[in-house]
Amino acid sequence: MNTSPSRFPASSMVRRAAVAVVLTLAAGVAQAHEGHGAQGLAAGLTHPFAGVDHLLAMIAVGVWSAAALHGARRLAGPAFFLLALLAGAFIGVQTGAGVAGAYIEAGVALSVALFGALLLARRQLPAAAGFALVAAAGVVHGVAHGAGWAAGTSFATYAAGFMIGSALLHAIGLGAGAALARVPAWVWRVQAAGLGAAGLFMFASRI
Repeated sequence: MNTSPSRFPASSMVRRAAVAVVLTLAAGVAQAHEGHGAQGLAAGLTHPFAGVDHLLAMIAVGVWSAAALHGARRLAGPAFFLLALLAGAFIGVQTGAGVAGAYIEAGVALSVALFGALLLARRQLPAAAGFALVAAAGVVHGVAHGAGWAAGTSFATYAAGFMIGSALLHAIGLGAGAALARVPAWVWRVQAAGLGAAGLFMFASRI
């Protein structure tokens, strides 16, 4: 039986993205001893992976984009999120962890629940509403990233790190979304409902 990668483009994309994540994170950590800038890059790269809430939300952006948008527009969801993420990070740097703290962590968890709802309604909800949710979630996640910046290190390299890490998670989500498009509708509903339930559980534990 022929199982060449061309027969399974979506799963091959997921595998390539996963390998890229591992290699990029390893490179960033390996360079962390070289100075503050490298430490900032390594910290930024690992930050999106440090919490299940961040990880699920960023993958969900890619999944929604692959399912709800068409052609090159599928990159618009991750692009909106990344731009909002960077804007939110600047806010987080100004407010600091003490101010952002509990409210932002609850907001990050709530964004996961809302992404579950977005995936359930991917066909019924206008794309503009989806983009609005993606951008709002990007700001919230960005504030959390910015508040986690260690003063005395390079913010530019730290920001580059979490932007790259987030983009890699979006790529995995795009591949997963393409694969899920071929499964029965009930499988999609189950995974979307599971994502929403996970977000609600995390939100309830933080309020």
